[in-house]
Amino acid sequence: MAAMRWDIFCRVIDNFGDVGVCWRLSVELARRGEQVRLWLDDPQALSWMAPGALQGNVRNIEVVPWTSPLPAGHADPQPPADVWIEAFGCEPPPECVEALGARVADGASAPVWINLEYLSAEPYVERSHRLPSPIMSGPARGLGKWFFYPGFTARTGGLLREPDLLARQAAFDAEAWLAGHQLPVRPATRRVSLFCYEPTALPALLQQAGQDHSAPSDWLVTPGRAWQAVQQAPPPGPDCQLHALPLLTQREFDHLLWTCDLNFVRGEDSLARALWVGRPFVWHIYPQEDSAHHAKLEAFLDWLQAPPSLHAFHLAWNGIGTVPAIWPDADTLAGWHSCAKAARERLLAQADLCSQLVGFVLEKR
Repeated sequence: MAAMRWDIFCRVIDNFGDVGVCWRLSVELARRGEQVRLWLDDPQALSWMAPGALQGNVRNIEVVPWTSPLPAGHADPQPPADVWIEAFGCEPPPECVEALGARVADGASAPVWINLEYLSAEPYVERSHRLPSPIMSGPARGLGKWFFYPGFTARTGGLLREPDLLARQAAFDAEAWLAGHQLPVRPATRRVSLFCYEPTALPALLQQAGQDHSAPSDWLVTPGRAWQAVQQAPPPGPDCQLHALPLLTQREFDHLLWTCDLNFVRGEDSLARALWVGRPFVWHIYPQEDSAHHAKLEAFLDWLQAPPSLHAFHLAWNGIGTVPAIWPDADTLAGWHSCAKAARERLLAQADLCSQLVGFVLEKR
């Protein structure tokens, strides 16, 4: 079967999560021999997330600057794409849509046009996955899109997962990774990764961890908002040590998660990566002004089958309600670990997102 050409359109809102998902998808498609053009309106995060990507050094992937207006010649790239992916409902550039309408009017075939939606465990995802969305107006009138929802159940599009992921995890040497980054390798110490926004629960939690003599902790803190948040909190006690991390590539971020006993993650991409680790994690969901993220978080915790302590911690971490976050003791963390492992097993029984996307496109071409 000949390789297909995929145009993936991404407008950056949270420049780690949006680009992270689209780059992982691009890499997985390219690994299968597909040809990918990744359209980005803010590609700066790729300079450290995927070194060489902006220079065209990743085989089968071209990063296309998405400016407004598009440069001359960009609106109708050749050869035309077999697939359009608009990530998170961003809609492709209007110039591209106009060019597509003109091509189709001249008798050309339209690409399989997919709206790759946000990740959610809410019930509407299973109902809406794979549904058509006719285009009723504009230069693409008469064409149609398809809704494609990532998700956590067999009736959704699944999550991104590389075929060698579990083998790489099993062969990973956490202590060597820590030493390579000049990070402490201390026995009988709880290692914690922190990738978050600005949780109001953080200062009190750091104080609790700093006073936990039974389980001293090393916190490996990502740069940007997470490091700024810990710097603004009062210094924790001696049993909680904070370590600043540099910007990490996607693969190195995975290694960070594999290294830690408890992972604090945010957004969508890092949530999926934490799920594949099968260890305790806490999700800082992207906050929405209308508090729509509250229902989204509850739906996820229901799917996760989170024990009461983990459910309560998530609510506190996300600023929902008045019950404070309580630093988990060893028994509590063991329960979170069992929950995470069970969730990973359920996900491993399902087809991954890239495989499902390719199969869907072949079905609809």
